[in-house]
Amino acid sequence: MTERTISRLHQARRDDIGDLVTRRPVPGPSVEHVGAFLFLNHHGPQVYPSNNRGLPFGPHPHRGFETVTFILEGELAHTDSAGNESVIREGGVQWMTAGRGLVHAEISPDSFKRAGGPMEILQLWVNLPARLKMCPPRYVGVQADAIPAVRSAGATVHLVSGDWGGEQGAIESLTGVFMTWVELAEGGSVTFDGLRGRDVFLYGARGAFEVAGIRVPQFTLAELGEGDAVTLTASEPALLLFSHAEPIPEPIVSHGPFVMNSVEEIRQAFADYQAGMFGTAEIVKG
Repeated sequence: MTERTISRLHQARRDDIGDLVTRRPVPGPSVEHVGAFLFLNHHGPQVYPSNNRGLPFGPHPHRGFETVTFILEGELAHTDSAGNESVIREGGVQWMTAGRGLVHAEISPDSFKRAGGPMEILQLWVNLPARLKMCPPRYVGVQADAIPAVRSAGATVHLVSGDWGGEQGAIESLTGVFMTWVELAEGGSVTFDGLRGRDVFLYGARGAFEVAGIRVPQFTLAELGEGDAVTLTASEPALLLFSHAEPIPEPIVSHGPFVMNSVEEIRQAFADYQAGMFGTAEIVKG
């Protein structure tokens, strides 16, 4: 079994959205995407005061990809034009397949805006192959207690999708994406295998960890070389996002909220949205 090692490190850039602390490791100056993984926003960590305005992501459209949102702290209200609505709290995940197109809103519920509190959220965009870009939209929201937490050797693997340690993830991916976030205690270690030929996404959100003796600090994306497996170790508490996916050997053309295979398809997405074909999303209360 060949272990993957780090080929490059990419520090996230600070790019705040109003009063929302935001860091973005990809896309960045030295990495446009990591295979099927297109975009990551790391919001927070920060503490909102009482009577705050909350998150600023009112109704907006998407087509051609999926968003996976990890609520590390705080809570997030979702509503979309397909009729889905939920409030997901700390430790939960939202997985939305935009497919052929929908409008959604991701904001703070009224209770959070009144009371305030800590907030930290990761949102990862995952590409869809051409055969699924126009599939029906789908939304799955799961709370923390529905996500298997597999513990081993000082590591806790929160299994969002895929199989690991004899457990099945909480959400079934349309394209076989393996998705987790991992907590490592001081001295903890975990190995993931089955990575041959897969696109691997590895981002350090808290603390620091090591891969083959190379330290990955907080707010850093680790780009890996080829191999069958990767071993992650930590000399201090750390939290990281780890995922892998089948490569999609197709052109990627993105513009704003749409990710397609050609400029013509992007133009059509804008035309369809402007024609009202994506529907509307109401703001969640509560």
